[in-house]
Amino acid sequence: MRPLVELIDQQDPALPLIQTWAQEADLNVELLAPSSERDTVLLDLQVTTRSPLGAIAHDTGGILIDGGWLRMLGSGHARLGRDLSGWNRDRANGFLLVADDVVGGFFAINGGGLGDDRGAIHYFAPDTLAWESLEVGHTAFVQWAFSERLREFYGDSYWTGWESDVAALGGDACFGFYPFLFTREGSTQASSRRPLSVGEQYAFSVSGEKSPT
Repeated sequence: MRPLVELIDQQDPALPLIQTWAQEADLNVELLAPSSERDTVLLDLQVTTRSPLGAIAHDTGGILIDGGWLRMLGSGHARLGRDLSGWNRDRANGFLLVADDVVGGFFAINGGGLGDDRGAIHYFAPDTLAWESLEVGHTAFVQWAFSERLREFYGDSYWTGWESDVAALGGDACFGFYPFLFTREGSTQASSRRPLSVGEQYAFSVSGEKSPT
């Protein structure tokens, strides 16, 4: 275990770079203030703040992108209570969950549990219930998520009035859809929607536990 003094990079921290990306982003990007538990989160992760992953974990409470459609986990915040280390505990196996979206999808860094492309970002799609590689690393993923390419990725997943619906949704919730998105009848436009905790959605779709109630 490396001590905190070795993990906090004073010479070349990544936070100013992330702030620049956010200011120049095509979409609305909000960096939340870090929590008082940020040192513990960084120690658990054992990554340095020279990397965007470490900087997000330690120097932000998380990042809300495109009005909160996509949430990148950090050290936790009142508007995004889950932190990177706590959220992964007893959930991730061979990967690190780093972000999720309002339609029930999850992004993770492959640590070997999702295939041979270690370090690549994978997306768990709620319409296929399968992990798919985005073929980029975490740094490129952050830049990608701040751009219009994010909306291109989601395509027709947006529905009329999604902006107000997402604005009213907390950072630890997503929408549950019925019929489910992985069925032939399911879609984000036609299915009924209701708020659902992200933990419940993960247990159902990724872990394969009981259907959300």
